[in-house]
Amino acid sequence: MKFETGMENNTSDMCDGGECESCPTDPNVLIEFKHAIHALGGKWKLEILFTLMNGGVRFGALRRALAPITQHMLTAQLRELERDGLVARKVLAEKPLQVEYELTDSAWSLTPAFRELLAWSKTFGPRRSAAAADAQLGVGIG
Repeated sequence: MKFETGMENNTSDMCDGGECESCPTDPNVLIEFKHAIHALGGKWKLEILFTLMNGGVRFGALRRALAPITQHMLTAQLRELERDGLVARKVLAEKPLQVEYELTDSAWSLTPAFRELLAWSKTFGPRRSAAAADAQLGVGIG
């Protein structure tokens, strides 16, 4: 007996079901995906990247824009973003020493992905939030 799941026509152009380099079951693809998620994952990383989309920002201004982030957390997150090639640190020749952070070309190339995530959130986020609130209140349970 064959059961239909409704997903039979949900196919991807990535793979024809055989062994291929871009097959989602390929462990190397999962490793690359994990690297990408790790580079963006962190309590403040997306907020930092979003703030830097307006151009270079000095450390103090970035910290004020992201309040209540601590200096230690901001420093740690910026170092990780710099290590992963998403943020560039520029020391300005001023007294006292000033440091400015800006997005790299690599970070700017994430803009289409961020737009897609925003579109997804607009489509599914409020509905999911409303469903969760209804479930907590017992609404819609029959």
